[in-house]
Amino acid sequence: MPADEKLARPPASSRAGRWSAQSWFALLLAAMAVLLCLSAVAGAVALQHTAEVSNRLVDRISPARVEGERLESSLLDQESGVRGFVLTGKEEFLEPYLEGQVAQLQAAARIRQLNPGRRLRELEELERLAAEWRGRHAEPMIVLTRTEGPDMVTQARTEESKESFDAVRGALDAYNAAWSRQREAARADLTAARVTRDTVFIVIIGALLLAVVAMAVLLRLVVFRPLDRLSAASRRVTGGDFSHHVDTGGPADLAELARDMEAMRGRIVAELEETRRSQRLLAERAEELKRSNTELEQFAYVASHDLQEPLRKVASFTQMLEQRYADQLDDRARQYIAFAVDGAKRMQELINELLTFSRVGRITRDPVTFGLGDVVAAALRNLSAAIEDAGAEVEVGDLPVISGDRSQFVMLWQNLIGNAVKFRHPDRAPVIRIEAWREGPEWCVSVADNGIGIDARFAEKIFIIFQRLHTRDAYPGTGIGLAICRKIVEYHHGRIWLDTDHTGGTRFVVALPAADEPPAGGEPVPVSAGEGESAPAT
Repeated sequence: MPADEKLARPPASSRAGRWSAQSWFALLLAAMAVLLCLSAVAGAVALQHTAEVSNRLVDRISPARVEGERLESSLLDQESGVRGFVLTGKEEFLEPYLEGQVAQLQAAARIRQLNPGRRLRELEELERLAAEWRGRHAEPMIVLTRTEGPDMVTQARTEESKESFDAVRGALDAYNAAWSRQREAARADLTAARVTRDTVFIVIIGALLLAVVAMAVLLRLVVFRPLDRLSAASRRVTGGDFSHHVDTGGPADLAELARDMEAMRGRIVAELEETRRSQRLLAERAEELKRSNTELEQFAYVASHDLQEPLRKVASFTQMLEQRYADQLDDRARQYIAFAVDGAKRMQELINELLTFSRVGRITRDPVTFGLGDVVAAALRNLSAAIEDAGAEVEVGDLPVISGDRSQFVMLWQNLIGNAVKFRHPDRAPVIRIEAWREGPEWCVSVADNGIGIDARFAEKIFIIFQRLHTRDAYPGTGIGLAICRKIVEYHHGRIWLDTDHTGGTRFVVALPAADEPPAGGEPVPVSAGEGESAPAT
């Protein structure tokens, strides 16, 4: 990623950028709660007003109108009772008059109870006119009829009573008409209250629906759309488009997440660029290594031909000199010739060992799976003459199946077994034991002998090229064998070490990756070595 590349950031000045998604949700929930409370209050007020109007109509105005009709009926009963008594003089005709007075009092009291302060003036005027009719006309005619008989009540007196009661009747009609108008007005108020109530609820429902839609749109614009942009940007980045900037805007927490993702994208781009640079460098190193290997191959060719040819000539012509002029050479000259021939041969041997060491890991073959017992058997065949001369006994246990370069493993075991034969104890015949066991994902193979042993101080030194613990006169060799062994084992991703706890000789342990997984029971699979019995020297 270029050094001057800047992470995209949402504008910090927007309100959405100052508030988090949680704050927006809390705000919208609070707004919805306030709207619901206002709607509940408005609905309650509308319902209460409707109930009040309905209660006033049902509980006060309508009963008062009914009591007005009872009041009218009681007054009419009084008038008809007086008229019947005056005409007939019979006392039973006065019962409606007396009962009407009681009913009048009850109706007036009920009206005052239902509507205190309402229509009291009209009621009092009606009661005054009724009392005046009774006092000036009804009661005197009743007394006159009782004392002097019905015939004494004149027509003129009856007409005066009728005119007086007509005034009562007019006041009564006006009173009832007023209550009728008030009842109709209350009914109109009730209808208006119901219309208002229905309108309020319709408005509440519409406001709630509109609020839900507005909140959904607001959430979509403020929260969900930035979240969708963030998801799309993250999918593009995870899909491999590392050049795409992660820029969403929106709430503060989403913007912060976008900044974190942008920073992560920047780190990925930087690490990807670093990886590509490392790959280019690795390719360059591989090309250099390839050239070096080519040069090594050329050097190996030169070493195996151009360097060894002069050595062979030196040895050959020196031996020819010894043969042709044998009778002219003294013992000192023959010794010098022997030194020259031996030096040339040792130089040839050293060159061959160096070539072998350089080829390990450089000249590669496809790995194959093979039984380690067969490889050990091949190494024993190559060493059969040395084993027979030393009178050595080789015991080979069950060995596993491994994967690798078969020829290199033959060289490995040939070096280890050859060292066991070479560095034998002078007082006893060599006994060499080769065993194997499983330790986790590795096979461990040991080569133990009863030879002169190796001091634990030199456990690492012996694997370094050209390192010798003994003089060439005591034990011949080039000092490269164990270095070749370590290189072969490490090339196959294994380990080799000297077992410093072993006594009575030398014990090398080689750990190699198993060619297959162990069975479910956890025990290693027994494998045949091909040389399962003790292999005596031939």
